[in-house]
Amino acid sequence: MPPTSEADLPEAGRPLLTTVAITASCVAFVVIGALQALYGPAIPALREEYGISPAVAGLSLSAHFVGALAGVLIYHLLRGRLNNRALLGGSYVLMAAGAAVFAFSPNWTLALAGTFVIGLGFGGIDYGLNQLFAVGFGRRSTAMLNLLNGHFGIGAIAGPALIGWLGAENYPEIFVGIGVVSLLILVTLGGVAAQEPRPAPAEGATAGGARVLPIIAAFIGVYVLHVAIETGVGGWEPTHLEAVGYGAATAATATSAYWAAMTVGRFVVAPLSLRWSAPSILIVCCAGMAGFLLLATVPALAPYAYFGVGLMIAPIFPTCLPWLNRAVPGVAAAGAYVIAASMIGGVAFPPLLGGVIDTMEVKTVPLVLFVLAVVCGALSLWLRRGAPDPGGVGGSRASEHADPVAAP
Repeated sequence: MPPTSEADLPEAGRPLLTTVAITASCVAFVVIGALQALYGPAIPALREEYGISPAVAGLSLSAHFVGALAGVLIYHLLRGRLNNRALLGGSYVLMAAGAAVFAFSPNWTLALAGTFVIGLGFGGIDYGLNQLFAVGFGRRSTAMLNLLNGHFGIGAIAGPALIGWLGAENYPEIFVGIGVVSLLILVTLGGVAAQEPRPAPAEGATAGGARVLPIIAAFIGVYVLHVAIETGVGGWEPTHLEAVGYGAATAATATSAYWAAMTVGRFVVAPLSLRWSAPSILIVCCAGMAGFLLLATVPALAPYAYFGVGLMIAPIFPTCLPWLNRAVPGVAAAGAYVIAASMIGGVAFPPLLGGVIDTMEVKTVPLVLFVLAVVCGALSLWLRRGAPDPGGVGGSRASEHADPVAAP
């Protein structure tokens, strides 16, 4: 396919995504949320089918995330050569193909290759749609990104529920079904603009000069730290709650409530982001994370405090991405950097936290995460001064495509 040209750019006032494409994008995020959450519940069936240990079965999720990281980077590298429809279409096809390979693999090696291919498509969809939503709705981009990522949470809740309903032994049929849904989304790609408008620095933006690298580094720090806290709570909350006297069932329920809070928080913040700026939301979220993590050190309050942590973490990823694009509009790779960093943080931090806990005790989990939240808060305060958000809510001017109305 030839490189995109001026003819591929959307006309002034024309939305980057039609109503149908927006709906399909939300469905796609339900799909990728379900996929990521399916591997764990499927492990018993994988062990039985392939005769592997729990640790080896867990490699399925690792292969998925390695593929997802590669998918983000490949999608970014191809953005200047292929248009959005081709890249998203290829990502959906990869995800469907990987799901089919994983479902019907005669051996474990081929199954792992399938999860890697799923991850390639997953990463492309995650990065591609987040970027389109980050630039496609002007001052409403933060709200739309929170809605989009909220649907990821719906999928993450629905995936394990589907395994529980149909049985882990039926995981091949579930993966094939998800692959079919991915292919059906292909028919909606005509509603996606071939290429987004070329960014122009907004008035007062800090896109040029020596400040660009510190700004991007600060955003990467926020993304790595908040994902580290997210996965740290998700991985260690049950162990911590049991260590302070709660039963296994209560600990499991509280952890499920924490993940549900991650979904609820994004839907709640969507309308609030139309009134509050991205810097304000980030600062409140970081302060809230720190406060709730301190409360989690009190055994009687810990389950409820972790739910509050989930609410505070939820808006950070979708809220900061549009702000990043406005702060450094001339750096096309900025979004790829932070999304890739969030994936690396999600994979690398849980074992690192485990190492820290081995030298201390599990009751210190909230305090260790509290320190990370404080650092995240310090970065958010620096970003408010170092990377003002002139194109956001209450900014000095709206972007060129400030409030596009989705076409039918």
